[in-house]
Amino acid sequence: MKTFTDNAERSWNVSINVAAVKRVRDLVGVDLLEIVEGTLIEKLIRDPILLCDIIYAVCKPQAEEREPPVTDEEFGRAMAGDAIEHATTALLEDLVSFCPSPRDRANLGRVLEATTRVMDRARDLIEEKLDSGELDRMAELALANAGDSSGSAPESSGSIRAP
Repeated sequence: MKTFTDNAERSWNVSINVAAVKRVRDLVGVDLLEIVEGTLIEKLIRDPILLCDIIYAVCKPQAEEREPPVTDEEFGRAMAGDAIEHATTALLEDLVSFCPSPRDRANLGRVLEATTRVMDRARDLIEEKLDSGELDRMAELALANAGDSSGSAPESSGSIRAP
């Protein structure tokens, strides 16, 4: 079981078990076992809204036990920035631990590590481009080229003759 804290300072336990997998499938329409096929990690990384819906479904029993209960709307309002990153890590790591096959656990752990390395490298490359001024030069060049093309705009639809 992994934990994370949302932006409302509430601590949540992420525990992937058969009941949680079924609850996510019923409430969100996502099969967490797709992680074995390798498609789920990319979906979750690209769609933070889907990710938060899944995490809420996993944590729903805790949300209902709180006084007052935490709705999915309230949960979503408390999920941004670092809270999403920590929740993602908790979900993926516990999902890897859930896999019944030791080989699948080992392979999924390696996939998760590789994904993390690739994402970190991509972030490093973006930072390098920002720090080097390359993006500024590309923007200036694009603006200069846009200024050179004035006068070559297509005719307006009002000046086109009907056949």
